[in-house]
Amino acid sequence: MTMKYLKQLLVSSVAAATMIGGTSVWADGLSADALQTSTGQIMADVTTLAGIGDFQNVNGSAQLAAFRAPGSVAQLPDGSILVADTRNHAIRKITNGTVSTFAGPALDLVLNSQGFPVGGLVNGSAAQAFFNEPTGLAVDAKGNVFVADSGNHAIRKIDTAGNVTTFAGSGLVGSKDGKGAEASFNRPSDVAVAADGTVYVADTLNHVIRKITADGTVSTIGAPSTRAIQIRPGEAAFAGEFQDGALASAKFNEPSGLALDSLGNLYVSDTGNQRIRYIDFKAGQVKTIAGSTPTVAGSLYAKNDLYAGGDYEDGAALQAMFDFPKGLAITSEGGLLIADSLNHAIRYLLDGKVTTISGTLQTGEADGVEQAAQFYSPTDVLITQQGNLVVADELNNKIRKIAPYRLPEEVTADAQVKVVTGTKLLSFDAQPEIVDGRTMVPVRAISETFGYDVKYTEEAGKRLVQLSKNGVTVQLTIGETGIVVKQEGAGDKVVATDASPYVKQDRTFVPIRFFAEQIGLDVQWDEPHRTAILRNKSAIQ
Repeated sequence: MTMKYLKQLLVSSVAAATMIGGTSVWADGLSADALQTSTGQIMADVTTLAGIGDFQNVNGSAQLAAFRAPGSVAQLPDGSILVADTRNHAIRKITNGTVSTFAGPALDLVLNSQGFPVGGLVNGSAAQAFFNEPTGLAVDAKGNVFVADSGNHAIRKIDTAGNVTTFAGSGLVGSKDGKGAEASFNRPSDVAVAADGTVYVADTLNHVIRKITADGTVSTIGAPSTRAIQIRPGEAAFAGEFQDGALASAKFNEPSGLALDSLGNLYVSDTGNQRIRYIDFKAGQVKTIAGSTPTVAGSLYAKNDLYAGGDYEDGAALQAMFDFPKGLAITSEGGLLIADSLNHAIRYLLDGKVTTISGTLQTGEADGVEQAAQFYSPTDVLITQQGNLVVADELNNKIRKIAPYRLPEEVTADAQVKVVTGTKLLSFDAQPEIVDGRTMVPVRAISETFGYDVKYTEEAGKRLVQLSKNGVTVQLTIGETGIVVKQEGAGDKVVATDASPYVKQDRTFVPIRFFAEQIGLDVQWDEPHRTAILRNKSAIQ
């Protein structure tokens, strides 16, 4: 399978969902409130909220539950997290550490020849209803849930009484405006609900945005694509296009993520164009606000290419690069969170600049800090009422949580030098201090905190401090710079430093950064609180 075809499958079959409120208890916003690393990255910890990673359908404890390619997340007014469990053809719910089925089959009732569940289009009570690859979720002000039921080419509604109906669409592929079942869609993958009840739809394979009024009347935003390509010899199809400007003539390429701002305007993940677009309804204009791609002979697309070329680059918004951006969420400071699916990262657009919140180009499932954490095709991101980010980590079959790092409450902004590990303030029998710009701490307290044995020896007239654990020894020399790392079965590794240990008041002080980094810790300095922050980079060591 080629990468191009893989991208087509990912875009066409699983997609992202919407923000559910427009406000966030990250107070003034991520950038204003969060602590930042030395490189300006927002400090955050990534953990697994639900899912063991198996491609299954299992309810129960969140840490033992299983999903099949979850595509979207949303939050109910009671704080529960809804999951569009795409390949299980169901809507799941996470409440107080427990996963249950919110709507759709709780068990694998009908299986295909490969042994996987088959979806359907059945209305009725939540327990009796069937979906077919639901990919996008949105919750309105009353608590009704709207579902982009991609495989059914329909928009479904789950009301507060638990009844499932088809809000718009016939269940058949098409591109027709009309009311309710008279309208048709082609693999819709996201929905967003305005305050007046209007529902916007990312009609992905029709390459347009659809609008559904409260009475179910569907109309089209944007112009249809006329770009024909050859999919394979003898077979052609229409592919998406790109056009900014007047709303009536604007064009998209497999749009798959939506978010409404406080003005009622719409952000769009224009996935196949590797861009974030903005629809200003009052001005009647569409513009690109982030994303760029290299051109081919003056065109976004090479001959017969379905998509513009994706890549990865932080920086100025119109020079930044994405690779199949999908789900979106808006922060209270006006920033936009982006699930950048094939870059396996959560990106942030604020004040004309794109940065990476978490994730790395390398796929994986490691929990940890910022870019030490790993995702595998994240397709949606949600800001919860509690101030965390929740991510639909599609190909890991997990729901992940990104929590902003916060110092322990007892840490105060004063002149005293402090050290915290995770959320614990460490206590010392001798006060840590700053010497030549380096944080120096008593070695015994810091080593005991991380389970290292301390040994003092002399060698060739030099006093050595050795910290050992699990066959690894970190050796420092009193009065000399440099660290020697000794590991069983491997040669010694010498690491240069610009600070040397010393003895003061019968305590041996060592430079905390160099020691901590050698044992795999992330080290940051918060100047307002005069605090060194130590965190495990990854939960998988």
